[in-house]
Amino acid sequence: MKKLFLPTCGALCLLQLASCINTEREVGTSKNSDRVFTPTPEANRGRVSERTVLRTVNTAHAFSNSRSKDNFVLQLRGPKIATAQAYFMIISSTGDTLRKEIIPASALINERDLDDPQAATVRDKEIAILQGMNSFFREDRFVQPAVPRTATQPENVDAQSWNSVKEDTRAVGFDYPSAGGRERRVAYSKKLGRAVVIAE
Repeated sequence: MKKLFLPTCGALCLLQLASCINTEREVGTSKNSDRVFTPTPEANRGRVSERTVLRTVNTAHAFSNSRSKDNFVLQLRGPKIATAQAYFMIISSTGDTLRKEIIPASALINERDLDDPQAATVRDKEIAILQGMNSFFREDRFVQPAVPRTATQPENVDAQSWNSVKEDTRAVGFDYPSAGGRERRVAYSKKLGRAVVIAE
């Protein structure tokens, strides 16, 4: 009987003690223990915001250097897929940012992925955006040379950038949808030491 009494008594004392303990969350930071708990900004850290990364896709591809591959990253950031922003970045193998651009998520939608673009629901558009992210770094979007010999300089492209890339037959171009909804081609100019837009 004594063997059962002591453990039972100890368990009841622990239970009573645990019920008397107030956590910091219950009483807040006030000395008044009767005060109702109100969450602090630190308690809201888990909420979705404009900076929230919803999805990331990436690939490694030769771009600025033929001997090492650069990292191509596309991050979808925002509270909702349909209204998010896509952050497109090219980071060299040494960690330098060669290009950073913000594209509206809606620019990633390929109209062919929607059965009826006019009647597309928000869910349909979100699925199309995610499909656009999946195909953003398709191998056929990388072209070499970046500027074909017979190509003529587009009017809206800087002549110095265009000529520096055209001279380099080993330059790699990357085609992607831009903020305006048009295709854009970016390439690395060794002469200028930076990534430049050569077609839009």
